[in-house]
Amino acid sequence: MQVTEPNKIWWSVREIADATLPELPTAPKNIIAMAKRLRWQEQACMARKRQGRGGGWEYNWQLFPLAARKFLLAQVEQAITDDATPIMERNEAWQWFESLPEKAKQKAQNRLNIINQVAQLEMLDENKFTAVETVAQSAKVTSRTIWNWLSMIELVKPEDYLPYLAPRNKAAKRNDPKAKCSPEFIDRLKADFLRLEAPTFASSYRRVKRVCEANGWSVLAMRTAKRRIDELVPRVSQVFAREGVSGLQRCFPPQTRDKTGMVALEGVNADCHKIDAFVQWPDGSIDRPQIVAFQDLYSGKILSWRVDHTPNKVAVMSAFGDMIEEFGIPQRCLFDNGREFANKWLTGGTKTRFRYKIREDDPLGVLPQLGIHIHWAQPASGQSKPIERAFRDLADDIAKDPRFAGAYVGNRPDAKPENYMSHAVPIEQFLQVVADGIEEHNSREGRLSETANGRSFDQTFNESYAKNPIRKATEEQRRLWLMGQEIKTMHGSHGLVKIHDNEYFSDWMSEYAGQKIIARFDPEDLHAGLYIYALNGEFMGFAACKLKTGFFNLEDAQETARLRSKELRAQKRYLKTIRPVETNDFAAELDAVGKKPSEIVESKVVSAQFGKKAAAAQLVKKPEIKDTETPEQKAQHEAFIAEFPKQQKAKAKKQNTPEENFEKALEIMARSEAGKPVGEAEAKWLRSYQTTPEYRGHMMVHEDFKSRSS
Repeated sequence: MQVTEPNKIWWSVREIADATLPELPTAPKNIIAMAKRLRWQEQACMARKRQGRGGGWEYNWQLFPLAARKFLLAQVEQAITDDATPIMERNEAWQWFESLPEKAKQKAQNRLNIINQVAQLEMLDENKFTAVETVAQSAKVTSRTIWNWLSMIELVKPEDYLPYLAPRNKAAKRNDPKAKCSPEFIDRLKADFLRLEAPTFASSYRRVKRVCEANGWSVLAMRTAKRRIDELVPRVSQVFAREGVSGLQRCFPPQTRDKTGMVALEGVNADCHKIDAFVQWPDGSIDRPQIVAFQDLYSGKILSWRVDHTPNKVAVMSAFGDMIEEFGIPQRCLFDNGREFANKWLTGGTKTRFRYKIREDDPLGVLPQLGIHIHWAQPASGQSKPIERAFRDLADDIAKDPRFAGAYVGNRPDAKPENYMSHAVPIEQFLQVVADGIEEHNSREGRLSETANGRSFDQTFNESYAKNPIRKATEEQRRLWLMGQEIKTMHGSHGLVKIHDNEYFSDWMSEYAGQKIIARFDPEDLHAGLYIYALNGEFMGFAACKLKTGFFNLEDAQETARLRSKELRAQKRYLKTIRPVETNDFAAELDAVGKKPSEIVESKVVSAQFGKKAAAAQLVKKPEIKDTETPEQKAQHEAFIAEFPKQQKAKAKKQNTPEENFEKALEIMARSEAGKPVGEAEAKWLRSYQTTPEYRGHMMVHEDFKSRSS
């Protein structure tokens, strides 16, 4: 059989004969006889006079026998679906359809509309052939095309027609011709372009091209090479290779936390911030102060704050105590990973701290004892701490206050004002400005957070605070944050405790001699005594400070003797109550017991040697140790012994400057990136140092200088 022209509708007698279609004659005269017998010319819209030379009749392909029509439809379908994917399952078909461009989807929808029109005409009792011909004329498509679409949805449910009517050529894989190049060119282009120094693509391309030309490797044009790199390496991978972890984090949106389900004082977060202004302290020193602040997570209100030279645990404990005394005890705390928050005074016993070694005998910190659940923010991630936004507002409002004119230092090393270091604000004035700024920050209306909704932080906090139960601290709990703490071991005999050259003792402590305890004290008044707690946080009692007395102070000696006599009499009375039978009485009872005959007991004592054997044993000489050192070695040994204490003393006194620490960190990181060995102690020191404000400040200056120099 011959392959006919696809989509051919009208056929002359000669064309039918030449096509040799199934169940049709191959001689023209036989075809004419068949047309007369079947009355093809009487079928409306199925036969027409042939135009052109020779005349005759043309017949619609739908008049052909069934086998011939199927053959023609198969030819058309084959022409359309060459190199296309095979018929897909229902789920696969819909997934493929969703991946098509909008233009292809619209074509499928138009085909479905035409199929639906044919179905509607069939419902009106019209012949399917007539329905297809009628719709084809109105839709301006060939009837053969409609029949082909119908064949595409055979055995398919009506609700799944759409994906099967999509153009099948869209499912075929395109073989787009790509420019050829040596694989060595792509490999070296990746090596040069995908590195932390982040060179421009043009410079990387020039270097790689020079190497490839020297080795006879084929290259691509620069624009083609850039497109090829973008195809082979995903954008996120490129950012990570050229910008590191910080760049990778920017590729992902920040986490959005919903605060609408919270209430006031349910959770707080705290952090430290260095103010961009110089302050003169009472001792005459001048530096930039650090503020420690606690913020309510629900409302955004700053609840308490303290200022000091550096971030430290005393300032944190003071700000924490101010918050609890004024507002109450929160349920949760979100802390930064700084040492001032991870200290054991505050968070001891928390298993999720990032700092310090956790020991089994660590005392419980203030927060665990108050039942506050602690959360730790991700290190070096400002997005994890909502208070960072408040600090950003305060940094502009407070540091640039007109009363700080000349004291402002700029928010970056390269943004110093012209009047830099021309003035230092007295600490009293600074504290007043900070207090005014925080009050204005809390009371400013028009806040657009999801909880404020146009109100101020104060209004948002007060409304929720008035409606919800708040835990208040007792007098005993106040001691937890007003005092420092240390782990001590009580004296093994009498239980006395020594702290900072002071001795503390009360009578009850003798019962717990030798035990480890937590001693809480007022750092500003060590003579006020200790509050003693067990390691699990249970309060044991108070211990007074034993002040040292003069050597010949008779009055103090007499008072001490009187107290000891009183204690002795008390112990004697107590002993009688717990020992009702006297020792002498029990001894008499023991004598009255009948004695049994003594038994011969074999001696288990080994007798010593005396006489000649012992003297002979003493005459055995010990082996002598020969001195094998030369005079030069002895001299070197003596010189080392004399010099060693000096070296140790000089080593103990030497302390690196911040610049030396940063240079040391850069050197260790460079060795690590180059694949050279790094010691375990160096790695631990570097990880600890990278979390300090000193490192972050130096690294910011270093990166800024590097970007400007490049």
